[in-house]
Formats: sequence, structure tokens, C-alpha cells
Amino acid sequence: MLSFDDVKNDLTIKTYVTRADDTLEEMGYTEHSFAHVLKVASTAKYLLETLGYSPRELELVQIAGYLHDIGNLVNREGHAHHGAILAFQLLTAMGADPDDIASVVTAIGNHDEGTAEAVTPLAAALILADKTDVRRSRVRSVDVARFDIHDRVNYSVKKATTKINEEKTAVNLFLTIDTDQFSTMDYFEIFLNRMLLCRQAAKKLGLEFHIYVNGQLLA
Repeated sequence: MLSFDDVKNDLTIKTYVTRADDTLEEMGYTEHSFAHVLKVASTAKYLLETLGYSPRELELVQIAGYLHDIGNLVNREGHAHHGAILAFQLLTAMGADPDDIASVVTAIGNHDEGTAEAVTPLAAALILADKTDVRRSRVRSVDVARFDIHDRVNYSVKKATTKINEEKTAVNLFLTIDTDQFSTMDYFEIFLNRMLLCRQAAKKLGLEFHIYVNGQLLA
């Protein structure tokens, strides 16, 4: 049975993750390489594990998290769908179980806010893990004067933590930000659609979704 380690250590997949991020770097996007995909895999696993999902589902959501952005190898536009097809081909070639492949492909194909739907718990966990990965280290440019709004928002975040509360009724995104770098309105200007999607994804998992900035509840 195919494991997350099998996928993570596959040299072909490593190449595709690297080259997909190269494309985004050329286009001026934030980091989408191993730091991002491993963070997404880890957070998605944490969400499902905390809610009591099966060990197999934890493996599959990590695989989905690791592979979710390889579609950028083809094109940024429609990358979720391209990534789902690439994942289907790669996992089939590796001898994965068809039912496992279906679970991973569905999650990947539904993770991007343009066409996303939290159609399964795995898709919901992937959406939440992906959209809450906001951090300074994802910004590639070192020239603050040339930052666009996405760079400013990411660069302002000193710490971001995604955590389910003890009652298991809500998933909270805790952000520690440098308020000299951006305004709260900047955050909502570019992340409103993502946050609405996170709310939908949290609902699929039986949770509410909240954002705290510097200790204050914003949504």
C-alpha cells in the first residue's frame, strides 16, 4: 500500500515539485516549493488526526498536500485540475490503489479558490492547510519597495498557527503580524475569498473557522 514516504521520496515527484515552483518564481509568486507542500501536508494531517480520522486517511491527505501544487508545472491557470491529472498518472504508475487515487485526486482538484469545493473531508483539510500557510518566509523578494500586496501581507506575518480548539468545535488561524507592514484591510482585500472558502471547508469537518490577529478576533 502506497505511503506518504513513498511519494515524498520519489525523485520524479521531487523534480516536478521543484520545476512547478520554478515557474511560479519566474511569474513573481510566493514560494510554493517543499517548505510549502510539506507544511500543507503536516497541517492537513493534524486537522484530520485531531478529529479522529483513520490512519489511512491521514496518509492520503499528506499525499494530497505534497502533490497539490504540481499542476503549476503546466500552467498557473487551472493548476488544481492539471495537478489532479498529474497526480492520477503518477500514483497509477506507482501502483496505488484506485480508491486511494480517487481520494487524492478529488482533494487536489478541489483545492484552489477559483473552482474549489470542500466535497470530502480530505479536500476540506487540504483547503484549510493550503490557505492558512501565510508567512514571511514565503516572500522571495528582498526589496520591500517592490512588494505587491501579496508580498506585503505575507511579509507582515511573523507567526501563523492553525489550531483546533479543545472542544473540537472550531479551527482558528492565529496570526502575529507587524502592523507597520500592512493594514488589516490589506489582508481582507486579498484573502476574503480564501477565508470564505476556509469557512466552507471547516463546516465540512463540523467546525467553525475564525481568524485572530495579534490576539483579536477578526472573523
